[in-house]
Amino acid sequence: MDTLAELLDGVRARGAVFTRTVMSPQWSLRFASGAHLTLVAALNGRVRITPADGEPTELGSGDIAVLRGPAPYTVAEDGAAPPARVITSADYCARTARAAVAGEPALDPRTCGVDETGSALLVSGAYEGRTGIGDRLLDALPDVLVVPEADSDRTLLTLVAEEVRRDKPGQQAVLDRLLDLILVSTLRAWFDRPRNHAPAWYRPTDDSAVARALRLMHDDPAHPWTVASLAAGAGVSRSVLARDFARHVGEPPMTHLATWRVALAADLLRDTDDTVGAIAHKVGYSTTFALSVAFKRHRGITPTQHRAATLRGRGPSA
Repeated sequence: MDTLAELLDGVRARGAVFTRTVMSPQWSLRFASGAHLTLVAALNGRVRITPADGEPTELGSGDIAVLRGPAPYTVAEDGAAPPARVITSADYCARTARAAVAGEPALDPRTCGVDETGSALLVSGAYEGRTGIGDRLLDALPDVLVVPEADSDRTLLTLVAEEVRRDKPGQQAVLDRLLDLILVSTLRAWFDRPRNHAPAWYRPTDDSAVARALRLMHDDPAHPWTVASLAAGAGVSRSVLARDFARHVGEPPMTHLATWRVALAADLLRDTDDTVGAIAHKVGYSTTFALSVAFKRHRGITPTQHRAATLRGRGPSA
């Protein structure tokens, strides 16, 4: 079982928004496009990324950051300068002052900024909409994660930087696939760093009893699992699985199963037209009421409220 591949399988950029931004000293931009996932890389200079409700994160030249939305964030040379531009989904590319006066682009395709001769160079790519970007993936990510240049795929970043400046037939399809590829590469590199505390489901090569139990849960969440049946399937005693699972995953097996079922239900509520009752059975709850109780305990809202919130084009309120 490769759960990361499963969660990313449906993530397909369609009309990905890419820009190459040229900025002069003391620059600052406010991104408020509402994108649920955005990648940002500094090609030249240093960048400070500040989420709406979080601490600033430093980004050095060649580092790649993944930002979890839809809340706005600020990207700046430092934290002191107020944002000079607000970037929205309707106006993702801030034209330079010269281009605005001339009424025509003054730089390469998809190259934006406030100064054609600025020294800071930033590349960003955002997923428009939320197709395939599930709650199980978003729940595993911080507001901002950074993969340093030493751990990132510099070849991919260079290729993206070059493709952004081109304007050829099929260019959008190329950019869409590059955004998908660099997202997978960056997330894999981030999860592989021990201090980042990868989620329990990220165990692609682990063949321990805990990993076997996780595979059983994730492969068939609707099965009426118990600690005893999971232990039997993993080939260890009930007490050994309970002890090792809590030590390695950080929570008991049944708690993890409930969290996984609710996260799976959240994705199905957003991505399908199935009834709440049908979804309850798919994820292992015998009744709509049982799913509703579990959903509200974990998310603070009911399945119906979650579906209504996502249909309004925003994430759940909890």
